[in-house]
Amino acid sequence: MKLNPLHSLLARPAGPALTLLAALLLAACANPALRQADEMVRSNQLPQAYETLEQARKLDPHDQALRAAQLRIANQMTTRLLAQIEGMRLAARWDEANEAVQRLREVDPKHPRLAWYEAELSRGRLQEAKLISARQALREGRLDRADALAREILAESPNHVGARLLMSQSAQARPLESASSEMGPSFQKPVTLEFREAPMRQVFEALARSSNINFVFDKDVRSDAKVSIFLRNVSLDEAMRVLLSTQGLDRKLLNDSSVLIFPNTAAKQREHQELITRTLYLTNADVKQVQAMVRTITKVRDIHIDERLNLMVVRDTPEVVRLVEKLIASVDLPEPEVMLEVEVMELSSDRVNDLGLKFPDQISYGLPGFNGGLATGQVELGQHNNFRAMVANPAVVATIRGNSGNGNILANPKIRVRNRDKAKVHIGQKVPVFTTTTNFTGSTSVAASVSYLDVGLKLDVEPTIQLDNDVIIKVGLEVSNLIRQVQGPGGTTAYEIGTRQTGTTLRLNDGETQVLAGLISDEDRRSASGIPGLSEIPVLGSLFGVRTEDRKKTEVVLLITPRIVRNLALPDAGLTRLAGGTDASPGAFSSLLKPNAKAGVGPSQAASSGLRALTPTPSAPAEAASMAAPQEAVLRFEVSPQVAPGGTVSVTMKNDSGFSIKGEVEYDASKLAPAQGGASGNGRVAIELLPRGEKVVVLRALPSANGQVLNVGLGALSATGLNGEPVSVRLDGTGLVSVDAAR
Repeated sequence: MKLNPLHSLLARPAGPALTLLAALLLAACANPALRQADEMVRSNQLPQAYETLEQARKLDPHDQALRAAQLRIANQMTTRLLAQIEGMRLAARWDEANEAVQRLREVDPKHPRLAWYEAELSRGRLQEAKLISARQALREGRLDRADALAREILAESPNHVGARLLMSQSAQARPLESASSEMGPSFQKPVTLEFREAPMRQVFEALARSSNINFVFDKDVRSDAKVSIFLRNVSLDEAMRVLLSTQGLDRKLLNDSSVLIFPNTAAKQREHQELITRTLYLTNADVKQVQAMVRTITKVRDIHIDERLNLMVVRDTPEVVRLVEKLIASVDLPEPEVMLEVEVMELSSDRVNDLGLKFPDQISYGLPGFNGGLATGQVELGQHNNFRAMVANPAVVATIRGNSGNGNILANPKIRVRNRDKAKVHIGQKVPVFTTTTNFTGSTSVAASVSYLDVGLKLDVEPTIQLDNDVIIKVGLEVSNLIRQVQGPGGTTAYEIGTRQTGTTLRLNDGETQVLAGLISDEDRRSASGIPGLSEIPVLGSLFGVRTEDRKKTEVVLLITPRIVRNLALPDAGLTRLAGGTDASPGAFSSLLKPNAKAGVGPSQAASSGLRALTPTPSAPAEAASMAAPQEAVLRFEVSPQVAPGGTVSVTMKNDSGFSIKGEVEYDASKLAPAQGGASGNGRVAIELLPRGEKVVVLRALPSANGQVLNVGLGALSATGLNGEPVSVRLDGTGLVSVDAAR
């Protein structure tokens, strides 16, 4: 009988052939859409694969394999779309990000991040427009406007990079004493005041006539108070500050040309000062600690915290709220983290030697019994001729045994720890210990409880990360092992445990490895058993007994290496040095005058009185310029001293003066090129630095610069004063950079 191949295949025992046939039958039953979708996924065509499975499911909605495959592809598409949206959002590509959000909505209409991304993209467009306006205001010298726009952005997005950079540039563009907001252009007109024992009403009338500023007085202001003041070549704003501070008054700006004057008392402050409410969300700092700091430094009026959301609500004057914002920005920083690479080794060696002849330790003499041993009970001495001597069989045993072993127990954990937090590692086992309690009242009862002892390796570390990238580590190490069991009363069991422990404090550099060794346990035992006296003979003693030598030695070695993951990112200098106002009015405006101003306030009981002059003359700036000493603009610049082949060269320029500086960064275009594109053929990059501004130009080393020393310089420098007058520029710095040779 001739069988076809299929019959012969089925006739064989169940084995590989049957498994292959089952796989072929299953593959034949699978939906062709699954294979098509799999090929599309391999070709990175996820949307097409998803659509193919969707069409197949419409034809067969009960196919669970299609459903599972579609869910897997949808998950991959969602993950990829989320990454694309995030990247486009950070790059400010709003239209493309919106298109990706729409695709995400089609794939997963109920995704939890859809609403968040839609709000963020809409907010991002507005923030970009505000940032452009703020940068324009900064270039025009309107620092208050730039600060206000940057604060609005940071209120919505605390980690906005552009707004934080703008705040830093604005803070560096103004001196510390003028960090508080100044009044508008109408109050910056130069004036000269010379009054002796004049009524205060007369002084403000003269100011109003000469500057077209409206002054409104509170009913409690004494307009007949005598004023003696001498000011030359100061702005109207500065003159008002000096005048009000010496007379116990304060001001409130009603509009661009109107000011309310009122007594500087607590009651009048509550009556006239405008208060604002600001909600501040903290990312890293503890809101309760920040609350204590804000209360102590700013003496804020009203403050509320919510520990659940880590937010703080502040209600006070705009000056105090602005000070609170800067204080929080200086402390709301992410904590440093360190990765501790720990390696613990236990090096052990064990050596046992047994050598000698083991003789019986008992010899019996008596009447033999029926069971091969001696007769039990009493026997007659008359049968002493039948007495026999007996020993245990075998009579002599020769022992020749030697054992040796080495152990190397290795634990290599890696622990990531926050600064000043504790981390623990326990590698070993928990040994149960039973405790019984017997109750004899009434009927006797026994209750048992179990507790556990930790045996093995225990490691406790507490790192403290320093600003210089050193790490101080408190280390506690304990290595324990189980020696033997100890039987207690009532059938309880205890354990004898050997322990070695150490504790120390280390200070290591980032990446430095420290070895802690010397935790040695050395145990050497010698014993002898055999015929007394003869077994103790130095050389021949092994013929009359067994000598045992047992030596165990273990050593624990700890290697620890800290690697800093993130150190403390110090805030900009503009957030660490703040004008705090006065003790009575934290964050209030400063009464300090500009360097070219001359002021004098006479005593109120001066002998003469009357108005001498009030002349906001146009010649005041020229007079001040002629009296002032010659000034120059100072431009400091630094260049990366050494870079790797193909690396970047940072040219950092800082304007330490109050003048605007323009110039060009000059370099060899055949060896360096701008890292961010742009014109590189002429070897020049135009720069412009605002007063006390800072700028960084990044160049990339070309292959032709490998192994050479290059020079980066600054040329075509010019500076202009506040009124457009030319100012000389002094350059401070060197531009040499060394490029490493290619390996």
